Amino acid sequence: MTMLRAIPVIIGLLASAAPSWAQWVNIPTAGVPAPPKGKDGTFDLSAPAPRTSDGKPDLSGIWEPPAPPKYLRDLASDLKPGDVSMLPWAEALFKERLSGAWAREEPDANCLPQGVPKINAAPAPYRFIQMPGMIVIIYEAFTQWRQIFMDGRELPKDPNPSWFGYSVGKWEGDTLVVNSIGFNGKVWLDQVGHPSTDALHVVERFRRVNFGQLEIQVTIDDPKAYTKPWTATENVRLRPDTELIEFICNENSKDRDHMPTPPK
Repeated sequence: MTMLRAIPVIIGLLASAAPSWAQWVNIPTAGVPAPPKGKDGTFDLSAPAPRTSDGKPDLSGIWEPPAPPKYLRDLASDLKPGDVSMLPWAEALFKERLSGAWAREEPDANCLPQGVPKINAAPAPYRFIQMPGMIVIIYEAFTQWRQIFMDGRELPKDPNPSWFGYSVGKWEGDTLVVNSIGFNGKVWLDQVGHPSTDALHVVERFRRVNFGQLEIQVTIDDPKAYTKPWTATENVRLRPDTELIEFICNENSKDRDHMPTPPK
C-alpha cells in the first residue's frame, strides 16, 4: 500500500478528533472516575486503574489510539512473517489490495463502517460506558456505536450479518474477554487490506493496565481466509475531561474521487 492511499483517511480522522481535546474546558466528564493528580497538579495517569462497586476494573472513559495509527494501517505490523497465514484466494486478494489499486473499495473510503477490530485502531476517540449487564462503546469515527452483552447470554446460532458483529463479554480476572461473530464478510481488518469473511470470529481482551492505559489484544480466527488464528496487541490512552464530537463521514467526503480505480 502506498502512503498516498493512507493519508486522506488518516488526516480526516485526525482532523475530526483534534477539536474534541479542548471542548468544555475545566468541566469533568460526568460518570467517569476522575484521574488522581500528582504533586505538580497534573493528572497521574500511571495510578492504579479504578474499579466498580463489584470490584471489576472500570473501563469507563474516553480512549484514543496514539499517533501514528500503525495498527489501523496494518494490524499485523508487529508480527513475524508466517504469523499471518492466508488461504490462496485471501492471499491473492490481499496482494491486490496492498498495491493500492483497490483503495476506492475500502469501506472507509465509501463512508461505510470500519468494523471490528479496525475501528479500535482508528485515530479518533471512543467512549466506554460500563453498566451492569452491558458495555456500550460510542465511537467518534463515523459516529458508530457497539453493544457488548455482559448478562451471560450465549452467542446467537444464526446472527444477523453486520459490520460490528454480535458481541458477548465476560471477565476473566481483571481482563474483559469479548467474543464477536456474525460479521458480513465485508470488513477490511486494516488499511493494507487483510480480508475477512462471514466466518470471522474476533476475540478481544481488554485490560486496563493503569489509570491511563488500556491494552487490547485481538485474535483473528477466520477459517475461510486464514489457515490459523493470529493475534495482535495494541494500546490506547485515556483522554480525561473531554467529550466526543459529531463525525458525519458523508458530509463533504471527497477522498474517494482521488483514489485509484480498481483494475478490471
